[in-house]
Amino acid sequence: MRKNGMAALISLALATPAMAQQRCRVMDPTGTPLNVRTAPNGRVLGNLPNGVLVSVVDQAVDANGKSWVYIKPMTEDASLGWVFREFISCF
Repeated sequence: MRKNGMAALISLALATPAMAQQRCRVMDPTGTPLNVRTAPNGRVLGNLPNGVLVSVVDQAVDANGKSWVYIKPMTEDASLGWVFREFISCF
């Protein structure tokens, strides 16, 4: 039983990375700038071109089951907003 519990903890740790340590890059496959929003599926605040480095601060899933992340610039403490998770590549 202890072995199964440890496996579950390891699996949970791998599935839930530390949000404050994620370095990510905007990678929108459409080639258009990625919309930054006030909330998941919210009003568009602006956009980011492909290649911009960002840090993931928070995450959420909308009513349609789509994943979103709240991002900030890698070089600043200012926040940006919510973007569609599929268009962010983290490393």
